Amino acid sequence: VEPAGGLVYHDVTERKWADKAVDAGVHGLIAVNSHAGGHTGSRSPAELLDEIGNFDLPVVCAGGVGDAADFRTALELGYTGVQIGTRLIATTECTSPEAYKQAIVAAGDSDIVLTNRITGVPVSVIRTPHVERVGTAAGPVARRLLAHPRTKHWMRGIYMFRFGKRLRDNMHHGMSHRDYYLAGKSVGGVTEVEPVRAIIDRVVAAAQPNPILNS
Repeated sequence: VEPAGGLVYHDVTERKWADKAVDAGVHGLIAVNSHAGGHTGSRSPAELLDEIGNFDLPVVCAGGVGDAADFRTALELGYTGVQIGTRLIATTECTSPEAYKQAIVAAGDSDIVLTNRITGVPVSVIRTPHVERVGTAAGPVARRLLAHPRTKHWMRGIYMFRFGKRLRDNMHHGMSHRDYYLAGKSVGGVTEVEPVRAIIDRVVAAAQPNPILNS
């Protein structure tokens, strides 16, 4: 990527991964915090920035940005920008199933739970009847394999194979009630399915200086 003129930003959830990324020569960091959807971190946006914000590199906030106010808050914390995921699923342009979009609109931040039944590591999903029925913890055999340093990667590989197959099936047959809706705590700021342009316009406006406050 870099020889072709591209910039490399690396996902990090804590300092040790940021150290490795910086040593490898990345151009910036994507700070995946505890509010993110899908694979998530364990630090709040402020805590994570405090931990990795001293490398003299741009740091992008990933997680918890569902509306213009969230974006403005991220900038005020000191982030260079944001990575938006959950909010953009609930858009007219997104090809995700309508049931997925409506689940995001209906959910609040308290409806987001962590499960390791998908990939073997914590993943943020919306609590649905299926999630409540099967639980969020891996089964007893999987837990033992995930806990052992020699077998954890093998077990995660099995999870990822199954998850990839489910995603491929979804593309051809659509989602079912047994699927997981990956989403972050920014669902609290999502109130309707709308065009991407409307969302971006509000975010851009939120980033502009307020002439009343600065006068």
